[in-house]
Amino acid sequence: MARKRIIFSGSGGQGVITASVILAEAAVLYEGLNAVQTQVYGPEARGGATRADVIIDTKEIRYPKVDQPNVLICLTQEAYNKFSPLIRPGGLLLVDSHFVTLARKVDARQVAVNMYETVMKEIGRPVVFNVCVLGTLIGLEKIVRSESLLKVLERRIPSDLLDLNRKAFDLGLELAAKQD
Repeated sequence: MARKRIIFSGSGGQGVITASVILAEAAVLYEGLNAVQTQVYGPEARGGATRADVIIDTKEIRYPKVDQPNVLICLTQEAYNKFSPLIRPGGLLLVDSHFVTLARKVDARQVAVNMYETVMKEIGRPVVFNVCVLGTLIGLEKIVRSESLLKVLERRIPSDLLDLNRKAFDLGLELAAKQD
């Protein structure tokens, strides 16, 4: 496996940090890979800019920050405007079309998916938006197996919210399948 450098970006309250931690844990605990996860918060607790970096590789990872991501996820226009120039040529730039308008030409595959509105229509609870994003990401990029991610959700999510999270993950996989 080639090294995967992923940036999750958005605003506080969207679950950006949690999504990045879940992905890194799935890689380490259930795929036998090495992973590092780092995060940066804006000064506000909710609504401030948030960024989380994840690096996944079979080899040792010596530097935890992502400079040129293979995968960039932008869940706000501010994040897209700020981070889209960083995308590695040939990478994947995934945005939520409810929050982000694609405006910049980049040497990457730009995919705008209506994840937030789909979650609100199908589930009605924004708390699982980040898990839908993970499902879409895994459906598009196959960074880890779906089963590995679901095992992490089973460990981390309270049992009364597990079915909602599984449904959100499956919605993300379905949205990704419609992109090809």
